[in-house]
Amino acid sequence: MAFNKDSVSGTLTIAVLVCLICGVFVAAAAVGLRPVQDQNRVLDKRMNILQAAGLYEPGMDVEAAFERIERRFVDLESGEYVDMPESYNQRKAAKNPDASTALKGSEDIASIRRRPDVAEVYLSVDDAGEVQVIILPISGYGLWSTLHGFVALQSDVNTVAGLGFYEHAETPGLGGEVDNPRWKSQWPGKKLFNDSGELAIEVIKGTVDSGSDKAVHQVDGLAGATLTTRGVDNLVRFWLGENGFGPYLARLRADDSASLSAAN
Repeated sequence: MAFNKDSVSGTLTIAVLVCLICGVFVAAAAVGLRPVQDQNRVLDKRMNILQAAGLYEPGMDVEAAFERIERRFVDLESGEYVDMPESYNQRKAAKNPDASTALKGSEDIASIRRRPDVAEVYLSVDDAGEVQVIILPISGYGLWSTLHGFVALQSDVNTVAGLGFYEHAETPGLGGEVDNPRWKSQWPGKKLFNDSGELAIEVIKGTVDSGSDKAVHQVDGLAGATLTTRGVDNLVRFWLGENGFGPYLARLRADDSASLSAAN
């Protein structure tokens, strides 16, 4: 029986065959490109870590620069380093009840619901193995989305080296100004703790009064983005506080040596 391509059945057969052939090509392309996509994600994350630490320069070899960065794992409850497989994914762990802790009420100021029990930290070390910069992953809810980024600290564990977000869906021109280099440039040099040892860093509503004693701990809010400003303030204070990296930072600050060693 001759195949009639102009019949209804013929048209449907051709349409199905075209869909199947296109599907095969799309699936093959997706599988073939996956290693490249994975490599690009790793490269992008490393670049964001370097940027937060103030160690990135346009055009630099990111892989070569990252050779001075050591990835470690911290038990957030004790603040101690622990061993974890290199495949450990902190964001996935936060969704796993067996690998995270539920946060309730006033504990969850960053609105993340669950905190991973183990967190990644990245240490920039010099030729002698001494830690120069400590880079910590941070996250929390703004107005429309969860912001994911890094905050970097100098080796005194009190001075901010930089801060940046690599993923969010805040409103461009408002909350999205967290990506504005002028806003991010305010962070380096700010101090986390006051003279009493209390966490004092904050993102305020409005503009910092440079003549105030608190100015060294404060960053300007985002104009027209009150809820994003509050969200960034909350997430920074959460991750640097007692329910986040607080125990880890306290352990580092109690170190008697003049500079930190990555082997500690």
